[in-house]
Order: sequence, then structure tokens, then C-alpha cells
Amino acid sequence: MKDKVRRKFIDLYNSEPLMVRSPGRINLIGEHTDYNDGFVMPAAIDREMIFAIGLSGNASGATLYSLKHEESVTFDVNNPMKVAAPLWANYMLGVARGFIDRGYVLKGFNCVMDGDVPTGGGLSSSAALECGFAFCLNEIFHFNVPKLEMVRMAQWSEHNYVGVMCGIMDQFASMMSESGKAFVLDCRSLSYEHFSLKLGDYAVVLCDTLVKHSLAGSEYNTRRTECEQGVRIIQRHYPGVRSLRDVSLKMLEKCEPEFTGKISDRCHYVVEENQRVIDASRDLAAGDLPSFGKKMYLSHEGLSKKYEVSCDELDFLVDQAKNFDGVLGARMMGGGFGGCTINIVPKVSIDRFIDTLVNGYAVRFGYPMEHYTVVLSAGTSLIN
Repeated sequence: MKDKVRRKFIDLYNSEPLMVRSPGRINLIGEHTDYNDGFVMPAAIDREMIFAIGLSGNASGATLYSLKHEESVTFDVNNPMKVAAPLWANYMLGVARGFIDRGYVLKGFNCVMDGDVPTGGGLSSSAALECGFAFCLNEIFHFNVPKLEMVRMAQWSEHNYVGVMCGIMDQFASMMSESGKAFVLDCRSLSYEHFSLKLGDYAVVLCDTLVKHSLAGSEYNTRRTECEQGVRIIQRHYPGVRSLRDVSLKMLEKCEPEFTGKISDRCHYVVEENQRVIDASRDLAAGDLPSFGKKMYLSHEGLSKKYEVSCDELDFLVDQAKNFDGVLGARMMGGGFGGCTINIVPKVSIDRFIDTLVNGYAVRFGYPMEHYTVVLSAGTSLIN
């Protein structure tokens, strides 16, 4: 893929580009906690976006070319505006706006990109696109913007140019990961700690429902609003509470009579999931993979029943994994309403596990699922 992107750039622009890679990510546990100032446990994976970028000699004109979509977008670097179509361009245009709004001066450039991060699979192809492009601009113009500031630019783009009020986990994981390691991120302070993920005889297998979700048009923003409504109720009794990160189950019990609709379920899930991340990090530190796996199943149950962001396809795959001998844990991953499950599977059983789930899924739903065995990779970086 790297060679294909480079060759396309040379064919289009007759010059040698700067090359950048930016990975997708998994999240071992801690879903929908990031925008509640909570804890998450992500890692970058060996599925990534590849960029080729070079100066054009044009004072203000820039071109973005997507190999996947075989289309290009041209814009004024002094005024990168959101576009009605193609939608993929907005992830990058918002990043360019982030540099402009911070006082950086862009000049004309050309950029070609492609990738193998599945879109709609909950592996954060959008964050890979945003972070990779931010890294490209930072490198080619020698801005020396810190990585964390580029993470914030990428998140701002998703909020303001795409319309998804995501937490910071996806962009943070894409930019800041280290090879072979996962990390626990405190989404309030942005403090984090990498650790080697020692799976031994097990591997991370992703099962993709191929149900494509569009978070901007889904219930994602609704869930965020419901959590905020819960916090406002809790604050009447506990003024020091800033987010669900600060809430205990005992606090929820006191406020229960005032919760309406689904707010109680949403709050309970987030409070419980935050604690699961903390407990799960202790499991991994102690090398207790079976205990960690049980928490993955509990996480999925909460996402499905209390947070209601799962779907029949995801629930089916988790149930199949639970019934497969030797699988330590499984759960849905990402925003929900489709995408992937993440599974901790014995290496010796991977082929049989995949065959079982592929066949069962086809019988149940009448169409195929996809699968990926992934390894942990480094965050966004130059390609030598």
C-alpha cells in the first residue's frame, strides 16, 4: 500500500513525497467513558492510513486525493471550509482549519492517501485520517507542534467539521501509541501509562459485522446528552461532581428517584465501566488474563443492555465467542450499532474460531462477516 500511494503521488505531481503512516486502534476495555472524563485502555494496531504529501509551488491552492474513492478535493489553504461532498474531505479540512486558527501559515501542497483501516468497523479510521494529516502538515511545514496539540486539532475537526462529539481516546491512541503496548488513559487529565500487553498463547481477533454505522447520524450524540443530563441531576445533591467520572454507585442510588427515561441505565453503565477499566488494568499487571476476559464480557453486557449501543449482529458474535472453548473474553468495540467485536482467542484455535463464527454468522444473518487478527503498533509516524 505504501508503494501504491507513493507511485500515485509521483504520477499525479511528478515529485517525490514525504510519507506518513497513521494507525487505527482497538480498545481493550472502557467504551463510551472517554467523553465522560473516564478511563480507557486503547492501543494502535497494524491497520493504518498512508499519506504522501509534498509542496505544490502554488501560493494557496491545495489538493487532497483519495485513492479509495478515486476523487480529489481542491481548497484554499487560507480558508479551508467544510464541504457538502465528499464527506471524507471534512476530516482533513477541519485539521487544516485548526492550524490556521492557531496562527500557522500554510502554503500550497498536494496530498494522496489510502488505507486498510476498515471504515465503520469501530477501528477509528477517522482518527487515523485526522491524525495522519495533522502529522503531515506539521512535518512538511516544520511547525514543531506538540503531538498532544495535534490530537486536540484532530478531535476538534471531528466535532466541528464532521459533527461527531467524540471523546479524545481515538485520536490520542492513533497519535501516541507505542509498538507492542497498550495504555490506560485518564481522559480528564490526559495522563497515561503504557504497558506491554503480554498475551502469551492468546491473540487479539476482531470480528467485523460489516454493519456500517455512521456515528454522526446515530445515537452517539444522544448518549452523550443523556450522560450530561444525568450529571446535572447528580449535581443538585453533589455540587462537586463535574462528570460521571466523579460519581459512585452510592450517589446514583440517592439520585435514582429523579432520573427519567433511560438516564439511570446510562449513568450506571458508565460508572461501572470506569471501575472495570481500573480493575482490568490490575488484572493485566498481575498476568490474570481469565479475570480480564470476564470483565470484557461484563462490559459487553452493559453496552448491550444498559447503554443500548449494541445490535443483533454484535450480540450474536459475543454469544458465539462465549460458547467457544478457550476464548477468554469478547465484547463489542467502538461507538456501536455495528462494527467489530474484540476477542481474546487461543492462538492454536484461531482458524477454528474464525470458521465457526463465519459459518454461524452467515447462517444467522444471510451475509458474511470479516475478521482481522491484529498486533499492536506504534502511533503516527514518518515512513522511512
